[in-house]
Amino acid sequence: MTEREKMLAGELYDARDPELQAMRRRARRLIQALNACRDDAEEERAALLRELLPGAGQGLWIEPPFYCDYGCHLTLGDNVFFNFDCVVLDVAPVTIGSNVLFGPAVQLYTATHPLAAEARRSGLEAGKPITIGDDCWIGGGVVVNPGVNIGARSVIGAGSVVTRDIPPDVFAAGTPCRVIRRLET
Repeated sequence: MTEREKMLAGELYDARDPELQAMRRRARRLIQALNACRDDAEEERAALLRELLPGAGQGLWIEPPFYCDYGCHLTLGDNVFFNFDCVVLDVAPVTIGSNVLFGPAVQLYTATHPLAAEARRSGLEAGKPITIGDDCWIGGGVVVNPGVNIGARSVIGAGSVVTRDIPPDVFAAGTPCRVIRRLET
């Protein structure tokens, strides 16, 4: 397997692999151009977003600055909104449904490292996918950890750290994030 194939399969991989480095450099060039793009340059912004995030649906809106590792590992439904200063570490697939809102400074982390110090010294890392269902609202400053699934129509309170799966139709908050109550649908 290539290092990219290992990365996407959730196995330990070497992020220093030349193919992965080239992919990250490409994404960073696009991100830098996107973040520097004037607000009224709508066609240029749309073209940059299509190139950076080819798996995005219609109606994507991103307030800069925005950051991600690769971009091509994100799948976004229609009408997704990222507020200012969001970060997506997409070393594993990130799947986001339609009509999802992200507050400012939301961070989605698929990247993880071995717990054992000796294994960490090897420089290898891994990733676990993140899935966020349709019609979710992820409040400002939320951190979503590797391997988490957030069910459709759920709301995550600002400042939460989501360390485990959240079911659909709930309001959840805290550090670590936990279900506070069910939501009426």
